[in-house]
Amino acid sequence: MTGLSHLDGEGRARMVDVGDKSVTSRRAEARGELRCEAETLAAVRAGTTPKGSVIATAELAGVMAAKRTADLIPLCHSLALSQVVVDIGIDDTLPGFTLRAEVRTSGQTGVEMEALTAVSVAALTLFDMLKAVDKGMTIGAIRVTAKSGGRSGEWTAE
Repeated sequence: MTGLSHLDGEGRARMVDVGDKSVTSRRAEARGELRCEAETLAAVRAGTTPKGSVIATAELAGVMAAKRTADLIPLCHSLALSQVVVDIGIDDTLPGFTLRAEVRTSGQTGVEMEALTAVSVAALTLFDMLKAVDKGMTIGAIRVTAKSGGRSGEWTAE
């Protein structure tokens, strides 16, 4: 079990001690998508969905979720986030929505989980607000697409 930083010598889950790590500027970006019917996109564009401004609400939900990541994922550290940006766009080629979150902090551990949580909850919020219109929606392709800071430095997905 050595090499897995969230396990102790007996294989029990533990929170990683980041106390000796340097405080650095850290950034992570995550992306995802929600696929739906073209008619659902048309209703969002026309502003005729039953629950109002779905994109603005989902973007706000994503920001709120990033700030609560440590409450949701047991071994995540509580972090003072300096910025969370969630952008949702309509993509007719899916058809559906593309979601992107960027999270920043200065700290001793990264913000990948916060970015992933922001995208995930934003997608779930879209689903919740549109399920009366489209029951067959799917959420997917959620992944970290870039990170910087800390010992591992810069990384960007291919």
